Amino acid sequence: MGDNAPIGIFDSGLGGLTVVRKVLSLLPGEDIIYFGDTARIPYGSRPPAEILGFMREILLFFSSQKVKMAITACNTMTALGLEQAREQFPFLLVGVNNGVSAALKASRNKRIGVIATEATINSGKHAAAIRAADSDTTVFPQACPQFVPLIEQEKLSGPEIEAAAREYLTPLKEAKVDTLILGCTHYPFISPLISEIMGPETILIDPARETAADARVMLAHHQKLATGGKGHVRLCFSADLPRAERVAACALDYSRASVTQPKFELINLPDYF
Repeated sequence: MGDNAPIGIFDSGLGGLTVVRKVLSLLPGEDIIYFGDTARIPYGSRPPAEILGFMREILLFFSSQKVKMAITACNTMTALGLEQAREQFPFLLVGVNNGVSAALKASRNKRIGVIATEATINSGKHAAAIRAADSDTTVFPQACPQFVPLIEQEKLSGPEIEAAAREYLTPLKEAKVDTLILGCTHYPFISPLISEIMGPETILIDPARETAADARVMLAHHQKLATGGKGHVRLCFSADLPRAERVAACALDYSRASVTQPKFELINLPDYF
């Protein structure tokens, strides 16, 4: 049995498009609704309760769209709210793969760096997962609060993003990490810059591919893979559609996508889980 209902994928802004790209590659027959909350980004420096409220609001939107699965293409929301969301909503839920397994396989010297938003780093979940899997591995977490705002402003190169990257990455390079987890779905947009600063000996782990693989395994297990056809992508953003369209056109096969602004009202003081 198959299920041709759409998959919802969501993020605080444009970063989740990197997950959409991997899902399209692995699951080309699936219809996808993407929601990027460009009106309220960044999430990473907000209080956890506020982030959870925004997450619930987006999931209610997906519920109205009758999705069969929602993928949290945001490490911050995955770390803070995935388990609570699974108790609240009837559709399947997948969080961003933490990249820990891939990082442990790749690391040669057992010194692994993690770069992410403040909220993700403060949750401690990457570090805890690495230590639980291999207590001999040393973890170097680094919050990068300027990355998401700069990437959302399309500053993928130039003095501002380079200065921020050197500030955040120099301590990790000096610590001799040989593997670096990109703990935010925005960061693959600047992976060339990160690689340039860290050097060719440092392996970057982008969990988007593993996230798409996790989604496929769950859909297959529940017999919900789409049957036949080529999927359509509906891109929804809460603000600034021209900028979102520019970034989406660079990230995706645009012939399969339409761009809209959903009509549900965003609120500043949402109900929490």
